[in-house]
Amino acid sequence: MKTLKVHYFQHIEGESLGSCEIYLNDQYDAQITTTAFYALPPRAVLAREALPSIQDVDLLIVMGSTMSANDEQHYAWLSAETSWIREYIEAGGAVIGLCLGAQLIAKSLGKTVQANPEKERGWRQVYAVPQTLPDSFPVPEVFTVLEWHAETFELPDQAIHLAYNDVCQNQMFQYRDHVIGFQFHPEVTPKNLQMYFATLDEDLKKYQGPYVAEVAETLNVPAKQYTAGNQLLNQAIDFVLEQTKYRRGNCRVEMLDSVLG
Repeated sequence: MKTLKVHYFQHIEGESLGSCEIYLNDQYDAQITTTAFYALPPRAVLAREALPSIQDVDLLIVMGSTMSANDEQHYAWLSAETSWIREYIEAGGAVIGLCLGAQLIAKSLGKTVQANPEKERGWRQVYAVPQTLPDSFPVPEVFTVLEWHAETFELPDQAIHLAYNDVCQNQMFQYRDHVIGFQFHPEVTPKNLQMYFATLDEDLKKYQGPYVAEVAETLNVPAKQYTAGNQLLNQAIDFVLEQTKYRRGNCRVEMLDSVLG
């Protein structure tokens, strides 16, 4: 199997790919690289050449953050990041967006990111939107995932609305057959979650309201609580890769091996 070249856009120091990192290594022999946006000076204007070549990335994962997708005046490099995401999507690359990542995908496709009516943090149920399209990503009817967001986004034109709940309508979407955005955090692990609560003090102070769970309540859950989101993310990775050049390239390699063998 061809090595899968994974690149992720990182916005929080110490944040990893979470649960999917083991999956990517085990299932795809992944070569993982990152752009550490959090390490850049806020006013740094990022040249296009500082980001990877489109051709050198098989899968892009855009991570979350406490910042807003609308913070260009505070983070000058944000415009370059959004432009690169749009260029990569238009080139047919496989993309997964997590929380802020989903919002940046929507923004890169010309849609608005704005405050959600309520802040949402903690373990909450999410519901599948009934689908009639045969090529939509399959989502469980009801599942529980970790939420942590104050903003939401408009669905991109021609996107498939995949999931919702009573606090935030746009919880998950599919764009074409190679982009999936999650408003929630399917990648979270106990280690990730401990790190968030230990390091994001300023963000914690901003979260109040009826849909914001206490820290102890969020942390004190059984290990199986993380399973639904982790498995859904693994399945989404498989799905977006299925129609991309990576998958097609592997099919050609397998056919050639069969002939030569």
